[in-house]
Amino acid sequence: MPGDDITHPIPDLTGYITEGQIVVSRELHRKGIYPPVNVLPSLSRLMNLGIGEKHTREDHKKVSDQLYAAYAEGNDLRGLVAIVGKDALSERDRMFLEFADLFEDQFVRQGYEEDRSITDTLDIGWKLLSSLPVEQLVRIDRELIQKYHPQFRGAAKAAE
Repeated sequence: MPGDDITHPIPDLTGYITEGQIVVSRELHRKGIYPPVNVLPSLSRLMNLGIGEKHTREDHKKVSDQLYAAYAEGNDLRGLVAIVGKDALSERDRMFLEFADLFEDQFVRQGYEEDRSITDTLDIGWKLLSSLPVEQLVRIDRELIQKYHPQFRGAAKAAE
């Protein structure tokens, strides 16, 4: 697409035909992230019809939303760091900045031969979210945190 402009009529209209868009990133490619999918502008208009309790797992939508929000915040902070430097960030901001790096390295990055199931992917998401304080997981219901968060999962299974 001309100048990597995803709003150009051709990629823009393609998204309507396909009911979604997967946007690849030169920056992620330069970092060696494969596949270099930029999750922030990527979208699926049909995703919500195929995820959740009767399709994948009950926590899928909430985990997806929380991962997206945390990554977006960390990614935004990269721009701030370029202006004021990392030392000017609060401890909370540094956690989200680190989260963005972990998200790209462990969630987006997949080996060419890697066969990752949706359950494996959700578990990786929970592992990444466990790097943030539980109080920051505002998009996930407490019941789901108690059931799937690595910090609580062992206790929940022991109680069963």
